[in-house]
Parts: sequence; C-alpha cells; structure tokens
Amino acid sequence: MKHIDEIDYCPTNMAEVVLLGIAQDGGRPQAGCSKPCCIGLSPSDYSYPTSLGITEKDRLHIIDVTRHLSSQLQLLENRIPSDVWLTHAHFGHVDGLGLFGRETMNANGVNLHASSKMMRLIEQTPQWSIMLEQGVFTPIEITDKQPVTNTEFTMTPLLVPHRDELSDMHAFVLRGENHSILYLPDHDTWDETLAMHDADNIRQWFKNLAIDIALIDGTFWSSDELQSRSQDKVPHPPIKQTLEMLGYKQKGDPEVIFFHLNHTNPVYDEWSEEHTQVVEMGWKIGKQGMKFEL
Repeated sequence: MKHIDEIDYCPTNMAEVVLLGIAQDGGRPQAGCSKPCCIGLSPSDYSYPTSLGITEKDRLHIIDVTRHLSSQLQLLENRIPSDVWLTHAHFGHVDGLGLFGRETMNANGVNLHASSKMMRLIEQTPQWSIMLEQGVFTPIEITDKQPVTNTEFTMTPLLVPHRDELSDMHAFVLRGENHSILYLPDHDTWDETLAMHDADNIRQWFKNLAIDIALIDGTFWSSDELQSRSQDKVPHPPIKQTLEMLGYKQKGDPEVIFFHLNHTNPVYDEWSEEHTQVVEMGWKIGKQGMKFEL
C-alpha cells in the first residue's frame, strides 16, 4: 500500500476524491465565537464544514452539501454535481441543499442518495420537498451495507451510531480499482460503533473493511474541550482517545486522517503539541483540498 503522498494520480482513468472541508458543522471561524481560535484568522486559516467530492469521467458526486458549496465547487472546476449523498441530517451536512434550487443553481434531476429515514425528513420539510416536486432532485434510497455501483467506483453505506433526533447516520466506503476510502465524519463512541460492526478494536474494523485511507471523526481533541457544554450532549470520540486505542501506526495499517474538526480543536495549529503527537504516531490531520485516487 502506498503512502498518500506517494499515490500517483490518474484522473483520466479512475475516480479522484477531493476533501472539500475539514471543519465541524459550524466551520472555522464559527459564528458567535469570540475566542482566540476564531478571532483574527486570515482567510487562509478558514475551514469549510466537512464534505467530499468524487470526480468520474462524466459525473461529479458530493458527499454532504454545506452552505459553502459555491466555494467548495471551485475545487472541482465549478461543475454542478450529478449525485448528492447524505450521511445524516445535522445542519452542516445538509444546509447546502437549497443551493440546488431555482434561486441559485436551478439544477434538474440531481440524484439524491439518502437513507429511508433521511428521505422521509426531506419529504416532510417544505423547503426540501418542493425541490423534489420541481424535479431538482431525484430521490434514491440507500441501504446499509448494500454497495451502489457507479461508473468508476462503488459506494457502500455503513450505519453508525450518532445522535438521531432527525435521521440515522451512515458512513461511506468508496472503493475504486486501486484504492478504497472510509468517510466517517461523525459517530458517538468507538464502543458503540465497533459493537455494531462486530469488531473488537479499531484496527480490526479497518482490516475488515479492507480500506487504504480512513477519514475519521476528529471533532474534539479531548473530552474536556467544551467548557460550556458537557461532552455527553455533543458525543464524538476525542482524537486523544482514538490515539490511545490505535497506538502508533503499524505496517499494513490504512492512512488515518482526522477531520470534522471543531473550531476549538488545537490540532488546527501545526505547531501545537497535539498536532505534533498525531503526526509522530504516524497519522494525519486533514487539509482542505487533499486529493486521493480511487
């Protein structure tokens, strides 16, 4: 398995993946934040909410659509997506849906892939249901662990435990001719996720999935990062805990890349002790615009 930085890109013959955002739903800087983590940032330090673009020869897929979609599409030659895939209903992952409507893109027949629970929410939400009626979106239901075949890669939804006030949550495994990627921006705890997928530990689960690259939830560095809210109200496995469970990178491990970073997360600073620890253990922090081939 090649290191990410050594992967040879050949987008003419295979799908190319672009990391369009690395921030948690609120982005960075986050609205209403007057802390040093958000004040005085230069535009080069801004981070969009998590999203992934997959380019095939004749199609463009987007996983999760954010309110910054117009800027994110600049990384993809400003093409209108042919397919949208939704992980779950939390606002930073779906608040760009309206941009496909008549007020902006005036798109037509965009394939909208979502679970049955997520699709019901879309049908019951007036500003989204009208776009179904107008033909902006063509709804296509996804099913847990059932691969969907595209032109140059397959997409397999994986149900994972995450706050389900409005819908369930699916991660995705993208599998191409040469590489495979896990996209897991959100989940509640490793214990629950591993139990759901009959794995004793993270490394075993990754091995079972047969992936080369794992983009995983890195929302918080530690459980005491949110001083104003308790961690149980915003459940995500902290990076510090994930590192303790994984240990140092071993031969045969996939590349693990932390993303979906809350604006308070110290790993944004490449000179921080936290960022340095991640790198020294053999793992990575996501960077906006990162590219991978499938």
